[in-house]
Amino acid sequence: MTGRTYVARLDGREMRDTDAVFQQFYERLRLPDYFGWNWNALSDCLGDLSWLSADHHVLIIESADDALPDDASGRLLLFKTLLRAGQRWSYTQKPEGIELGRLVVAMSYDAASVPFLKEQLRSCLEEAPSS
Repeated sequence: MTGRTYVARLDGREMRDTDAVFQQFYERLRLPDYFGWNWNALSDCLGDLSWLSADHHVLIIESADDALPDDASGRLLLFKTLLRAGQRWSYTQKPEGIELGRLVVAMSYDAASVPFLKEQLRSCLEEAPSS
């Protein structure tokens, strides 16, 4: 990749509830003050990222399997939000000769969580609208 790259590291172990999830994103991605502290607002912000002066964005979520431990539907919303953001950045139409930035999302998790997380991510893909 050429250009400036912004890397944000989030920690799933600190995402005990939805407020903590939004706090992590707010702090690490330097979300704008108008951020609405809800899933739609997070989705909108991840689809934009214009306040970061970077050509490429890398979002690393360490211990993703520890995020929202007592909120399975919230964890699914987190994964759906990340998936939608990735799809938005991947499928944006580019005018001839203009290269758009990129968003890369990487999640680390315990090996024992792989089957469960694969199933959750698969269900997110099945529910995602096709572009």
